[in-house]
Amino acid sequence: MAFVSNAQRQFDQSKEIGLALGTSYYLGDINPDKHLGGRLTAGYGGYYRHNFSRRISLRINFFQGRVEAWDADSPNPWQQNRNLHFRNDISEMSALAEINYLDHQLGNPGDRFTAFLFAGLGVFNHMPEAEFNGQWTPLQPLGTEGQGTSWAEAHGVESYGTSGISMPIGFGFKSNLGPFTTFCFDWGVRKTWTDYLDDVSGIYADRGVLLQEKGPTTASLADRSEVPEGGDLNQGGMQRGDPSRADVFGFITASLSFRISKKPTTCWSEI
Repeated sequence: MAFVSNAQRQFDQSKEIGLALGTSYYLGDINPDKHLGGRLTAGYGGYYRHNFSRRISLRINFFQGRVEAWDADSPNPWQQNRNLHFRNDISEMSALAEINYLDHQLGNPGDRFTAFLFAGLGVFNHMPEAEFNGQWTPLQPLGTEGQGTSWAEAHGVESYGTSGISMPIGFGFKSNLGPFTTFCFDWGVRKTWTDYLDDVSGIYADRGVLLQEKGPTTASLADRSEVPEGGDLNQGGMQRGDPSRADVFGFITASLSFRISKKPTTCWSEI
């Protein structure tokens, strides 16, 4: 009996590699509330999945997607007047634990379909850009909120990094497409500890300081307001973003995975 039980556990395990296509979005200062808001584009990735049992799997996941949002698309008049926008190509490598709602075994016609939850930790790289004079310009090196200037030192504004830690959490479903192939769909959001996926967080820096210490390109990209608040061309110290909550990004993907471990038996009922 112990031999049968051990054989069953070994048989439940399998290994897969998968290819994924999908899209990505973000929640932050330029798209504060709407999931799947912003301008969506295609992304891609791949993964390795180790199924420890019919209920528990570990997935090593890579995905790269672009998030993009424009104040001009917002129904909020204040945002429309602020007139900022960005795009950001985000690449993430993560380790995800998957828990199936139902027993699922790749290739087993009796365990064909299940929904699942996943959660884990990841690392990501990003670089926000904005369109300026017909070209997309990286924003982090410019310091649009005064980073790297004498004004920033006085106001406690620090430069932000272009890599960070993410905490993915989400759900999906998977279904066998024969003895060696699984179709998978999942939707996951990523908690981050940065407020700068969109290069917008706190207050406007002093325009004179930006012109003197960073140059006209930084000054132009820092404040693109249609009508400056109070009619003042220098909005230094006024609200530019909301630093009270960090940005979030999400991936929605569809994928095919292929079994790379030992060929499954066709005699499922014998074990």
